[in-house]
Amino acid sequence: MEWMELIIDTTTEGTDLTANILYEAGAAGVVIEDPQDIRALLQQKGSWDYIDPGIFNAEGDRVLVKGYLPLEDDLDERLAAVRGKLKAMKNKHNAFGFLELTAGQVGDEEWAQNWKKYYKPVKIGQNIVIKPSWEDYTPREEDIVVVLDPGMAFGTGTHESTVLCIELLERYLSKGDRVVDIGCGSGILAVTAAKLGAKSVEAYDIDIVAVKVAGENVSLNKMDEVIRVERGNLLDGVRGRAHLIVSNIAADVIIRMCGTIGVHLKPEGMFIASGIIGERLEEVKRTFEDNGLEIVEELRQNDWRALAARMKG
Repeated sequence: MEWMELIIDTTTEGTDLTANILYEAGAAGVVIEDPQDIRALLQQKGSWDYIDPGIFNAEGDRVLVKGYLPLEDDLDERLAAVRGKLKAMKNKHNAFGFLELTAGQVGDEEWAQNWKKYYKPVKIGQNIVIKPSWEDYTPREEDIVVVLDPGMAFGTGTHESTVLCIELLERYLSKGDRVVDIGCGSGILAVTAAKLGAKSVEAYDIDIVAVKVAGENVSLNKMDEVIRVERGNLLDGVRGRAHLIVSNIAADVIIRMCGTIGVHLKPEGMFIASGIIGERLEEVKRTFEDNGLEIVEELRQNDWRALAARMKG
């Protein structure tokens, strides 16, 4: 399969909004090359290193945000949408750099090798360790290790929205829960839920590539008896009510889901939602409240937000 690599030139301040534009366009993963992050990591002795500092010049201030779109019939339309949003963003924010878009075609093998350079074992929350399948790692006694090969699906454990979701799962998932993962991507959240003690996990994604990748990661972690991966549009395929629903998508989709969340979530059940940029947070909160969800915790990392909410009994 062939892919279009999109590269946007921005600044640290513009990174989150720029990445969100690529995700909304359907990017299968985003890589962020920020020299400021590299300098911070190099100054933290013993920190979890998920970026190789030799990959690019850590002395400069230029940030590159890279996303990957499949070469499909609507590619020109998606590119036009990205350019339009970048133009509007540039008119509104002077501090976000050039916001120039360049594009080039890459194959599966080249994409995968480029991606692996940026992806190392990373610890999240108290005990979760996300380990790439090709990396060596010696676990400590308390580690809960999730082995992952993201392939062409979103979800590696390095993106802020994924990190926030995992932290909230670790806090609010109870052993024996039935969990539903909407927009499962690589399957990282579904596998994490299973490793945290969920009795059953249902993972849904509308993207057939994501369904394939998630299924492979379920098998990689020997969780086939706990996790079922299916192709589905949001909550359409869910039957009955779950103890916990988790979704790391985007504000618009989360808002759309709220209209029927009560049909699929038990009273006092938890809804964990991430992928929300700061400027959409209040709108999402209002929608939660309008649909019987009581927000119990909000997490923030850079401009990304995640919410944990309880369905009122």
